[in-house]
Amino acid sequence: MEVGSQLKKGFLDMSVLAILKRNDSYGYSLIQEMKALIEVPESTLYPILKRLVNKKYLKSYSKEHNGRLRKYYQITALGIEHLDASIKEWQQLKIIIDTMSEKKGD
Repeated sequence: MEVGSQLKKGFLDMSVLAILKRNDSYGYSLIQEMKALIEVPESTLYPILKRLVNKKYLKSYSKEHNGRLRKYYQITALGIEHLDASIKEWQQLKIIIDTMSEKKGD
């Protein structure tokens, strides 16, 4: 896996966790919320959700909606810890990139 795809994977994981930190949600709703950040097809989102559940960063539950069961996702305490740590790493990376990008004499 190349660095760019690893960064994107980390960004997508953080995006899902950040949205779910605000409130529980289901797949289609997550896709709609993420569109403001980045285009994420269903075929990409559901493996992310499964991976985050397997890592215990999320848990899922079913709830009836219009006579059908809908699968909701909820961030766990471990997921919040991971999100906070990831945000700190991205902030440190941003500082490094900003410093490298500064022009000499600025």
